[in-house]
Amino acid sequence: MEEVLKIVEDETLTYHQQLLALARLAESFDHTIKLSDELVKAKEEGIICDLGEGNLPYRPRYIIPDYQKFINEGSSFLQLDPPNDLWEACNNLLIMYRHVPSVTSFPVFLGELDTLLEPFTLKLPREEAKKCLRLFLLNIDRTLTDSFVHADIGPKDSVTGRLILELTEEMQLAIPNLTLKYDPDLTSDDFAERCAVCMMKTAKPSFANHRMFVSEWGEDYAIASCYNGLRMAGGGYTLARLRLYEMSLKAGSVDEFLNKTLPYYCDLMWNMMNDRICFIVEKSAFFKSNFLATEGFVKQENFTGMFGMVGLAECVNHLLGIDDPKKGFGNNDEADQLGVKIVQKIEEFVNSREAKYCESTNNRYRLHAQVGLDSDGRENSPGCRIPIGCEPEMYKQIAHSTLFHKYFPTGIGDIFKYEETWLKTPMALVDIIKGALAAGMRYYSGYLANNDVVRVTGYLVKKSELEKLDKKKQSLNNVSVFGKGARDYSNALDRRVHESAR
Repeated sequence: MEEVLKIVEDETLTYHQQLLALARLAESFDHTIKLSDELVKAKEEGIICDLGEGNLPYRPRYIIPDYQKFINEGSSFLQLDPPNDLWEACNNLLIMYRHVPSVTSFPVFLGELDTLLEPFTLKLPREEAKKCLRLFLLNIDRTLTDSFVHADIGPKDSVTGRLILELTEEMQLAIPNLTLKYDPDLTSDDFAERCAVCMMKTAKPSFANHRMFVSEWGEDYAIASCYNGLRMAGGGYTLARLRLYEMSLKAGSVDEFLNKTLPYYCDLMWNMMNDRICFIVEKSAFFKSNFLATEGFVKQENFTGMFGMVGLAECVNHLLGIDDPKKGFGNNDEADQLGVKIVQKIEEFVNSREAKYCESTNNRYRLHAQVGLDSDGRENSPGCRIPIGCEPEMYKQIAHSTLFHKYFPTGIGDIFKYEETWLKTPMALVDIIKGALAAGMRYYSGYLANNDVVRVTGYLVKKSELEKLDKKKQSLNNVSVFGKGARDYSNALDRRVHESAR
């Protein structure tokens, strides 16, 4: 088979990357779940996308284990007792991570690291604790080689959190992705400022609107993968997405799109997701025999389905006949308001349909603004974002984000690229972030223009690793190839550079 040979002969892929690529290829050719002719056509036309999950979903896409339970109780399957010190805690977690699956075959969530490790960190001299955490983070970067691997810190200040920030700057690692759960009432300005400096220098942590997520999920939520909000001890069964630009080509008018085209494809994807979830719960062995489920680290009732979309900007611009994207979505009130109507229409559809086995979200799916694929090109900007190169001033971009972020409990975010003088006024950046979240922004990310570690769409890559791929050399990070594609085909690294207000 030509596809198999292409993978085997690719000198830029490591052995493990080849293994994963071959496994995904096999999944893509399976036909266990029967697809309707209408759905097959929609997938072939690129309107509905299953994001590489294949037709045999034998595990949930995103899994959010209760690592605190693991720390407290150990695991009989892994034959691990509860740890007694920081060295044992880090070692136990590293063992656990190797047994947590996902659609990428790497864990997408590593836990709230500061909360998990703080009791052990405080028992060691600072330098010994730092050495232990350095080895822990180094092991993660070298063995969990995928930038969708994600950890959380905050909202409260901690010794462990500060050590992780310090090491993040020193080590300049793209893995793991990192989020600060930020609440000005719980997060000190000093700690927030420390996080802002680290974000500028390393593209992490991002700032999550803790109040917003708690209001939707309760205290037990996690930020995983790119910026996905999910319930602790649960996760996301599946993430399918609508490519709205391709869908807009099927409509002759705005009215036809809103009242005929959009509901038709929403219905097709809703049925596809239900079929997939029923298979995972009723047929696959995961919830019946995997130790994560049998030992209570995850519970089936804490999972939900993620109803995704991408390409809102290009969809709106096409429907309104706007040829110049700099005069369209994000820079045009009419375009922005149509975008809101489209998102509201999708939300209305999702809330009107019962979703199978989604007890934790009132038996409804939850919306997700998907970050896009490298193959999407320039026709589908991530989620509800303004096309790269068309961003207005920062305050206008933030105001635009607040129009949409409230609709996406399972994840949406925006990214800001700064010139270097922002490092002189980190508290000014904290004030901007504080105001943005108070106004309704869900997730704020940023980085300095001259960084090696950069945020592409939601995940992190190193520009130096992309240069290796350019030279036909291997990159250890499984996601570097996505970053290269996003750079080459959608200018993902060329977003506007925001100047300081010095």
